[in-house]
Amino acid sequence: MTAGGTADEPGGLIRYWAAARAEAGTAQEPYRARTLAGALTAARERHADRPRFAQVLGVCSFLVDGEPVGTRDHATVTLAEGGTVEVLPPFAGG
Repeated sequence: MTAGGTADEPGGLIRYWAAARAEAGTAQEPYRARTLAGALTAARERHADRPRFAQVLGVCSFLVDGEPVGTRDHATVTLAEGGTVEVLPPFAGG
């Protein structure tokens, strides 16, 4: 899969919060992927020039369309057309 995905894959929006936003250099960006794993792989490829980005993703929690991903394998978390992935780094006190 390429960083941009393909036209037959669902598309939506990734929203980055706090440290994830700082490392991505943007508050949000589109995804085109069937699974959370695919969307995150593409995001890592897009931000390959920012080595800390991948490190921050490694400690983040994720919400897909408002539902916590928890410990599920990201390859099993399917994404919907028009969906939203929230990338939440650990917060102080939380």
